[in-house]
Amino acid sequence: MTSLRIDKWLWAARFFKTRALAARACDLGRILANGQPAKPAREIRIGDRLQITNDGGDFQVEVLLLSDVRGPAPVAQTLYLESDASREARRKAADERRALMNFESLPEGRPSKRDRRQIIRFRGRG
Repeated sequence: MTSLRIDKWLWAARFFKTRALAARACDLGRILANGQPAKPAREIRIGDRLQITNDGGDFQVEVLLLSDVRGPAPVAQTLYLESDASREARRKAADERRALMNFESLPEGRPSKRDRRQIIRFRGRG
């Protein structure tokens, strides 16, 4: 196998849970292959560089192997090589998200009648 559809490879490499989600990400422009927006049917080859944006963060990877079957996660991780800069940026973003949660104070339970009136006034509906 010398080439493979990009949506099938993204699914097999476990970047997306379904091929439909991988195809949707391609349609939305969240997948760049060698710096160009990739359509779901684009053929990728070993050595291509991909930039993938999904819920897990932004990945910059190089394709090492091609596979059209979805296997266990350890096998899927052998299909690509993530750049050190990408790994560091994702770690930094995760640390920032964790730090923000420490400063966020959520209210205890439901708002009182007085609180609801203040919310309505603040939103400009009353």
